[in-house]
Amino acid sequence: MIQLLNVSIFLISNGRTLIDGISFTLNPGDRTVIIGEEGNGKSTLLKLIADPALISDHAEYVGIVSRGKHRLGYLPQELTEAERSVPVKDFLAADGDEVWRAESFAAKTGLDPSILYEERPMSTLSGGERVKLRLVKLLLSEPDMLLLDEPTNDIDLDTLVWLEGFINRFEGGVLFVSHDETLIENTATSVIHLEHVHHKKVARHTVANVPYREYIENRERAFSHQAQVSKFEHDEFRKKEERWREIYEKVDTAQRNISRQDPSTGRLLKKKMHSVQSQGRRLEKEREELTEAPVSEWQIDIDLPAVSLPRRKEILRFSCEGLYSPDGARLTAGFELNVDAAEHIAIIGRNGIGKTTLLKLIEAELAPRRDIKLFSMPQNYFELLNGYETPVDFLAPTGDKDAVTRARTYLGSVRFTKDEAESRIDRLSGGQKAKLLFVRMALEGYNVLLLDEPTRNFSPLSNPVIRSILKDFGGCIIAVTHDRRFISQVCERAVKLTENGLAEVDPLFPAG
Repeated sequence: MIQLLNVSIFLISNGRTLIDGISFTLNPGDRTVIIGEEGNGKSTLLKLIADPALISDHAEYVGIVSRGKHRLGYLPQELTEAERSVPVKDFLAADGDEVWRAESFAAKTGLDPSILYEERPMSTLSGGERVKLRLVKLLLSEPDMLLLDEPTNDIDLDTLVWLEGFINRFEGGVLFVSHDETLIENTATSVIHLEHVHHKKVARHTVANVPYREYIENRERAFSHQAQVSKFEHDEFRKKEERWREIYEKVDTAQRNISRQDPSTGRLLKKKMHSVQSQGRRLEKEREELTEAPVSEWQIDIDLPAVSLPRRKEILRFSCEGLYSPDGARLTAGFELNVDAAEHIAIIGRNGIGKTTLLKLIEAELAPRRDIKLFSMPQNYFELLNGYETPVDFLAPTGDKDAVTRARTYLGSVRFTKDEAESRIDRLSGGQKAKLLFVRMALEGYNVLLLDEPTRNFSPLSNPVIRSILKDFGGCIIAVTHDRRFISQVCERAVKLTENGLAEVDPLFPAG
């Protein structure tokens, strides 16, 4: 088993506590998900367990990390710079029986095994193809404990379904980070929740040996109960405080108005004031013991503007003779896509089939239109963001005082601290960059949204809020996504891009 005892992790740069005194055990057969907002230490915790040297450049820790004699299989979020330049055929370095096993694993992930022999560098593969190849390499090492950091990023629906089955069948322990709620609900038997609360100054954690959905339901009930208790106690306390203040003011007024010729009454009033002041001190102590209102870092208090478009207004009539890869290879046959104004439509399909390419072509078609207000959210946020700017600069480029104030208010509504609002964008987490673009949508009143994997960097706790906001959006949404919950809850239409073109699919069952 893997065991952590009273482990705390601190950032070297500023000494901030990232994780405070966590203890848990991962046994063979356990499937434990780590959840929390970006920057809360999920990846750092996985790295520490895999190899403390992986965090030595930015963090240090105290406590005990016991790995036993297990063969750990660690899947980081990204390839290293060196790995990105390695030819695909050399990435696995498989020989002998491993070649057959590699081809078998590749086929199970949905990859064409012939990709294993390609000369091109790993960096030229799609995000999904890279994830799949890295999973194949991990499996070749025959680990008995898996540490997976965002294995669901960039993989298509078919591979997500395969990954769920693989995690559930794996006989060893699996500790993983994911933003995909459906996968988490279908696999996780226990939850580690990392949080930073009170303006991100306090690190706290919860270890719950229950399935994810049960944890969320228990948490919501506990939050609701705590909120009710807190409100009742604070309401009752205010009544006590008001009664005490009335008594204090009466005694104080009487003392100020007492005549020197009435010393007996003066002594009584002085004694009474001592009693009232003692009661005031008891009230201050009682205030400290009141139940606090529940605090959660994932709360998002923002809405998109109320926009509306005529339901039958045609937003898009797109005709395409086929999609092609950058090297000229034909990806799909020709097709048409027609979208009405208030439609929310999901575009799905396997990795590398050209979904992002299609979204870019749609953007080029819609951008010149003057009867709509278009916003496009890319997978690579730096297509829109300047890493050297601050979030306030991005949202209020003119520097106008009112615009800056409005930007700060909106950033606060998605839980940016003052320091984060004034820090460089390239220092923000992926989730914070996604929130920044979401704030831009809310500020500008767009009525047509093109979204490329919009939920990929939001946490499982933030995602339900984001979905609810987008579901209620009165304009048009065209989204490339692999998020099954997003497809079923936000979109009334789904189309699948294949080698044969586009095909309508049921948004409630997009994986078939």
